[in-house]
Amino acid sequence: MAEGNSEPVEIDPNALALTGRAIFGATIGNMLEFYDFITYSFFAIQIGHTFFPSHNQFSSLMLSLATFGAGFITRPIGAWVIGAYSDRVGRTPAMIFSFALMGSAIVVLALIPSYDAIGVAAPVLAITARLAQGFALGGEVGPTTAYLMEAAAPEKRGVAVAWQPASQQIAATAGALMGLVLSATLSAEALESYGWRIAFLVGALALPFGLWMRANLPETLHRREQTAPNAPVADEDGGLVRANARVMILGLLILASGAVMTYVTQYMTTYAENTLQVSTNLAFATTVVSNGVGIFAALLGGWLADRAGRWPVMVFPQLAALLMTYPIFLWIVATHSAWALLGGLGILSLVATIPFSAFYVAFTESLPKKIRGRAGATIYAVAIAGFGGTAQLIVAWLFHATGNALAPAWYMLFAQAVGLVAMMMMRETAPIRAIS
Repeated sequence: MAEGNSEPVEIDPNALALTGRAIFGATIGNMLEFYDFITYSFFAIQIGHTFFPSHNQFSSLMLSLATFGAGFITRPIGAWVIGAYSDRVGRTPAMIFSFALMGSAIVVLALIPSYDAIGVAAPVLAITARLAQGFALGGEVGPTTAYLMEAAAPEKRGVAVAWQPASQQIAATAGALMGLVLSATLSAEALESYGWRIAFLVGALALPFGLWMRANLPETLHRREQTAPNAPVADEDGGLVRANARVMILGLLILASGAVMTYVTQYMTTYAENTLQVSTNLAFATTVVSNGVGIFAALLGGWLADRAGRWPVMVFPQLAALLMTYPIFLWIVATHSAWALLGGLGILSLVATIPFSAFYVAFTESLPKKIRGRAGATIYAVAIAGFGGTAQLIVAWLFHATGNALAPAWYMLFAQAVGLVAMMMMRETAPIRAIS
């Protein structure tokens, strides 16, 4: 059962003046980076044909997805390096660095000639760009989430940190909308030849504005902050890591669960098009709806976490999502209808997104500031690399091996169950003033 706090947390009045600007500046960079990173999964088929031509469509798709997964290999390295930099120098310079590196990799990926034009150099360059993107994004989430939590008043941390998952959903929605527009206006040949490149370059156009916004953010690393009640303490970094091992392990399990949910959901465009044989427009619309609903759900989860506490907002929606997943996929597979794809996945996205807003703030509050950026980024990156980076490959392989269209549901159910158990073991971190 959840453990309550015994003393209220003192509110820093200066935090209220920072919250709005901090949220906007921090999340616009996060949103732009996730737009370009996630867009790859939406155009996996077209990218596969460009860099990995093959007479076997499955082989081409698997090589494309493997290149997508390559970006996850460097995530833990980027998380450790950039996260440590954020703990030592500041959140703002760390966020600027990760954003600039990601932008460079995006431009490179969008401009690489095809395999037909430059041969094996094409896939080599594509994989290199993905590795750079992974390094940058590995160091993005930890410092950004730490910044949002530190910039907010204690009783508003849930909503502030909720903009972290909400910005990811905004990015995914924008990417899906771009895919929908391009698929509706371009022929299949044009989409495969240059349409997917347009999607990446649109994201790159916003880079100067994002860099300017982050360069003007006030720093939060050295601001006064009261230690959370019952938080483990230690003098050295190594001691802090050992003292907080329990919450870090639980965080790893929960983030692994969320990674599977997120990346299987992003794979639904390819799944709907390849496995269910629906139209490209409906496939992209499915992702637009599920991610659009996720924006609202993420913010709702943060709002609820500020009022009801972190623990119940994590546990009960996660349980509901676990119970809903298999029936919804049965409906989708049985009917192949727009109602099932749009409505079913939309409802599932709504419920399944809520608990992770509460988790993000609980996890960040549980970590001491001295290791918050590095530990948060590294745990997140390891979970995403191990489970998010492989999720689409596993689902594609499961379907290919079994021929069963319910393969995504099987993997999601397992991940949801693991996440639920770990959430139940998390401690309550909300200030009493915020939930009284």
